[in-house]
Amino acid sequence: MSITAIVAIALIILVVTLIIGIPIPFAFATTFIFLTATLGFSSTFQLSAGYGQLNSVILLAIPLFVLAGGIMEKGKIGAALIGFVQCFVGRFKSGLGTVAVVTCAIFGAISGSASATLSCIGSIMEPRMTEAGYDKGYSAALLAAACPLGLLIPPSSAQILYAWSSNQSVLACFLATVVPGIILAILLCIVNYFLSKNMKIKVSEKQTRSEWAFTFKHSTVNAVPALFMPVIILGGIYSGLMTPTESAAISVLYAVPIAMFVYKGMNLRDLKDALIDTSTTTGVIMVMFFMVMILSRILTMEDVPNMIADGLLSITTNKYLILLMVNVFMIIIGMLMDDVSGILLCTPILLPIVTAIGVNPIHFAAILGVNLGMGNITPPTAPMLYLSGRICNAKINKMLSPIMMFIIFAWVPTLIITTYFPAVALTIPKMVMPKLFM
Repeated sequence: MSITAIVAIALIILVVTLIIGIPIPFAFATTFIFLTATLGFSSTFQLSAGYGQLNSVILLAIPLFVLAGGIMEKGKIGAALIGFVQCFVGRFKSGLGTVAVVTCAIFGAISGSASATLSCIGSIMEPRMTEAGYDKGYSAALLAAACPLGLLIPPSSAQILYAWSSNQSVLACFLATVVPGIILAILLCIVNYFLSKNMKIKVSEKQTRSEWAFTFKHSTVNAVPALFMPVIILGGIYSGLMTPTESAAISVLYAVPIAMFVYKGMNLRDLKDALIDTSTTTGVIMVMFFMVMILSRILTMEDVPNMIADGLLSITTNKYLILLMVNVFMIIIGMLMDDVSGILLCTPILLPIVTAIGVNPIHFAAILGVNLGMGNITPPTAPMLYLSGRICNAKINKMLSPIMMFIIFAWVPTLIITTYFPAVALTIPKMVMPKLFM
């Protein structure tokens, strides 16, 4: 049997096991066992290689950011951010939807996680939006569409993984997704404005200048400790004073007293629960890393990325058509698995292909981030869409129409702009790190 046929069967096994609901680490393990048995690789060698790749300090940033997000979720930090943003746009008809989008972007910049953003902001915003007259299905769809901003607005756990697996600068990957994240947030707000125009939404009573000034002062004072958190994290990383791992550790040390003593939303029992949840999540992620990296190593050793690149180039040498096919592949991957697995699988397979046609690896970090973020809300799998439905107690069939509107008119344009206009992703990294592009 040819290597092409073996790899095709392996990928079919992977997709089928994911579709029928087998946990992702076991799905990759099944594929690994098939490839090892078929190709005759030494399992001992592959296991030791996988362990060696996990032995990286930068990976410590992921559980630390997960813990920071959990503390923020339990510690009422999200509520302070919502109050601050609502002070500016809450009195407009589409205001609450805009608040949801902007707050997801700010919270995502602190937690670096789509699920943590959705769990925290969704549980706070949904009752407010329902009370104001938003349909539950629409509210859930909007929150689902906005929560992947946590994958784009730095610091992003997904970009840490990409940088680690592709041997790129973490800071450059962070910076590459800033502008796409801002574009997406603006487009989501615009789409929300038009979709909510015909809804019967209650608008807050117009405040006098003095009343608004009082509300603004109170909201700002209340939100300062929460807003100071991204300043510490991003300022430390971008100034070069801290590595991403050190920044993640500082974010935890800062979040604990803020959540417990300033906002008083968390006690020692809640902190214990957050530590347990983080440990569980980290364990699952590390097992997943281990299996995915072993599988990626086998595919790389068998020269599968170059085979795929040669296959695509035999169809067309047009750079834009190849990027289109790569994007379609990544969207499908994003629909089948979470962003972590998608990045670990797509990076070793697709990075050699896009670099062969002249795409900068830092530019590809932004393309990959937007693709997998969109995949996480695109049916049929759409993990963030289903999570939003559970949090908001909304039926999926009521969410499908609005989520498709957000995908078509916000996510797809962002993906097109990010893919075909490299300056969108590369301008800020080149300004901050010019030596990296010489």
